Amino acid sequence: MAVRWVGPTEVVAAVPADAAPAADGTAGPGGAAMASTIAEALAAQVARHGSLYAWAGAQPQPRALRGRAPVLVAPLPGTGEVVAVRHAWHGGLLAPLTRDRFLRPSRAPRELRQSAALRAAGIPTTAVLGFARTRLPLWRCTVDVVTRYEPATRDLGEVLAGGVDGAPAFGADEALAAAARLLRQLTEAGVVHPDLNVKNVLLRRTGDGGCEALVIDVDVVRWTPHRRPRRVLAANLGRLARSMRRQRERHGTGLAVTGVAAFEAAVREAHADVG
Repeated sequence: MAVRWVGPTEVVAAVPADAAPAADGTAGPGGAAMASTIAEALAAQVARHGSLYAWAGAQPQPRALRGRAPVLVAPLPGTGEVVAVRHAWHGGLLAPLTRDRFLRPSRAPRELRQSAALRAAGIPTTAVLGFARTRLPLWRCTVDVVTRYEPATRDLGEVLAGGVDGAPAFGADEALAAAARLLRQLTEAGVVHPDLNVKNVLLRRTGDGGCEALVIDVDVVRWTPHRRPRRVLAANLGRLARSMRRQRERHGTGLAVTGVAAFEAAVREAHADVG
């Protein structure tokens, strides 16, 4: 991990997940050098633009990526990386009051650690490369999170809604099959995602043309190695199914009620061997 300061802004970069480790399993010199290079590049953009989000917003955008606010994409000079930059905002009832102010240290360090841990456990997720945290009075801060950009992805909600112009195409059946495989991966690792919804499951093509599901917004995941796998599955499946039903109720798109029930039944049947 590498840290740089630009005035009140702390820039942190992690060793990329695909960097070669040392013989003892720790980050090798190549990985440490990559983290340092990324930190320097991010710090340079903060110095030039005031924030990573402002820098990314000044770049041409390939297509709209949305969370609570638009996710911006930019090539990071001198690194060979194309990154997605997300400005962190609160959700929930108090969001109009708390907005983008977080108590330090914020959730960004946890998101970075959880991303690395999930990938090490074989669970597909986006690689968090770092974050920029700007200190404010009263132990508050604002945060920009930087992940490696996945260029040909769509979230499960978009696929079930019938697609978005200009986005890569996935069929609903293959998307649901990929989501079911992701549920098994989470179950086998004992990972519960308290906010597993259709926007937090990304789909991408594999090298052989298949469809793979990635889990995102991972700062909230919980590792529950002593929990019965059947209960882990029930927790994750229940949340994802509720999100599917809510999409239909609120937006009139996605799976019908019978389709959601069929998905739940198929997942339970496929996981009949889970204890």
